[in-house]
Amino acid sequence: MIYCMCAESQAVSCGCLHLKESSRKFTFLGQWWSGTECVLYIEPSDLQYIGKEHALVIMNHKYDIDWLMGWILTERFGMLGGSKIYGKKFLKYIPILGWIWYFTESIFLERNWDQDQKTLVRDIQEIASFPQDVCITILLFCEGTRFTEEKHRISMEVAEKKGFPYLKHHLLPRTKGFVLSLQAMKGKIPAIYDCTVAFRKDGAEPTLRNILHGRMCRAEMYVRRIPIDTVPYNDSKECANWLHKLYQEKDKLFDQFTMLGRFSGVQKRTIPRRYWDLIVWLCWASVLCLPLFVYIWNLIQNGITLYQALFVVTLTVVARFFMKWSIGLSVIKKGSAYGKKN
Repeated sequence: MIYCMCAESQAVSCGCLHLKESSRKFTFLGQWWSGTECVLYIEPSDLQYIGKEHALVIMNHKYDIDWLMGWILTERFGMLGGSKIYGKKFLKYIPILGWIWYFTESIFLERNWDQDQKTLVRDIQEIASFPQDVCITILLFCEGTRFTEEKHRISMEVAEKKGFPYLKHHLLPRTKGFVLSLQAMKGKIPAIYDCTVAFRKDGAEPTLRNILHGRMCRAEMYVRRIPIDTVPYNDSKECANWLHKLYQEKDKLFDQFTMLGRFSGVQKRTIPRRYWDLIVWLCWASVLCLPLFVYIWNLIQNGITLYQALFVVTLTVVARFFMKWSIGLSVIKKGSAYGKKN
């Protein structure tokens, strides 16, 4: 999955203002409803570039809500506007979240390389054609699917056959999309941001269900900036080897976190929350919930008929069903199978 996030000040010029406001409903749930935190580990020399340049971000895909941690940090940096994804085709059918991506003209892939590479080249070049004053950040999950023990076992069998080092906490990265992305954005992206996210054990399990139940998750993210001119992207084989080495480094970094309960060697920073997503949620709650409460109150005042009672009950059951179904699609075990074409 790939996300494209443009600087908030340019959201209207990107035609993605609606997605920014819709995305804030999710960052509200994370930051304000559940109180979830995501602290950042980054060098001051790298921090100064965030939001000021085009970039390709590479993140590990180990959790149900790693994407939400990315949204929370981009909201805090004022970069949430203009978000767009490259994802599996079925994602556009997920209620609310998938519809947001669909109606903002996000790109959905078939998991067929012959077809998808044409889509990637066309759409990535379109993104890369944005003027330099519109800051674009593309987030890429190179593993292609979320981590499970079964997928990890299969992935490491492949690693052994191909002579790659064993990864303890990651799947082998899929290099074709990464190489093609860099080549399609040639001359447009000055840097890659390597991001590794992990969750502390003193918080709730990192699932969307826990977020909706108001349980606090505690995430920490290690970020480092890699100049694009240090990556051999003109040579496909060397570029693929570079990505494998990067994931070996990410694996060591994540293993360090599991032993220490934190990342080390880089200054820890807490980026303060902003109030925009809270304001957006309050506005939508006023617009949508107040009429509903008035309607229910009138039903109570006037006496609830059998027809009206059935309507309210049916509406509640349907809404609950779709909510549980969409949450179920976000869990790790519902992710795509490793090494199989969908």
